Amino acid sequence: MRQIKQISILLLLVLCLQAVSFSQVKNVETVGFTVKDMERSIKFYTEVLGFQKMSDEEIYGEEIETVKGVFGIHLRIVRMKLGDEVIELTDYLTTGGRSIPEDAKSNDLSFQHIAIVVSDMEKAFAQLRKHHIEFVSTAPQTLPKSIPAAEGIKAFYFHDPDDHNLELIWFPKGKGQNKWQQPNGRLFLGIDHTAIGISNTGNSHSFYNVLLGIERKGDSWNKGTEQEHLNNVKGASLHITGYRAKKGIGVEFLEYVVPGPGKKYPADTRADDLWYWQTTFVVDDAHAVYDKLRSSDVVLVSEPVHLNYNKQHCIAFTAKDPDGHAVLIIQKL
Repeated sequence: MRQIKQISILLLLVLCLQAVSFSQVKNVETVGFTVKDMERSIKFYTEVLGFQKMSDEEIYGEEIETVKGVFGIHLRIVRMKLGDEVIELTDYLTTGGRSIPEDAKSNDLSFQHIAIVVSDMEKAFAQLRKHHIEFVSTAPQTLPKSIPAAEGIKAFYFHDPDDHNLELIWFPKGKGQNKWQQPNGRLFLGIDHTAIGISNTGNSHSFYNVLLGIERKGDSWNKGTEQEHLNNVKGASLHITGYRAKKGIGVEFLEYVVPGPGKKYPADTRADDLWYWQTTFVVDDAHAVYDKLRSSDVVLVSEPVHLNYNKQHCIAFTAKDPDGHAVLIIQKL
């Protein structure tokens, strides 16, 4: 009996530790990226994709310099909403910031996109054609039976005016979240996930699941001509893993088994470079998360600072995942 009791206590401790590890991130609040011309980007996201402008603010000072890891910056941040989800466009009004290289590929480790859910792929594609967008995919692709987890999903990659990658995605019944089956007359419905290029699923899992506590929802192994022409990477064979917190946008890993990862995330990346994206995670205790990441040798851009962000007082810091993608950790006060 005594041994059984000890085992029960140990089991309870394990479950408690698991609960702690899975309670870090409450919400994946937004995904943001740097733009060159804010007015051009607002026009594109509203007129082409149906986003609505929520807020428009400027930030400068030591606090935001610390969080971004760049001295002498003045930012204009515009938040845009589609359905329940929000993206954040950041224009650096100070000089600097490099463009996305013309030879960037979908298997590069700096790759990140958002997947915009549509109710009708053909109509959405026609809307993009009307505005003369630049293709990444050769055409919308319908994923085949040979990819069971994604069978029947339609998808298409394209560029915004700054060459950021975006995706249209259509879910058949039985795939995706239930809300994507309730269009209510809308063509563009919301954002299902952000996808990031990674080099190793295990390493990324350790960061997002073990350290941040975002739950792993499923895996898919995608290959074939449809997947190749969706990503525009010849011979593409991917291990795709989906993660989701209790609320907000999902996070998806794209590990290219073939032809393997492309170029590494540039080590000298600054937050004002146009390929810079950040995913914002809301937590209960920013200092506790910071200490956990620091003890795990995670690359930390800043320590926690008090910041007025999106017209709200918060504690914030920036970290980098194993491949260099930026994550902004905030605790709302």
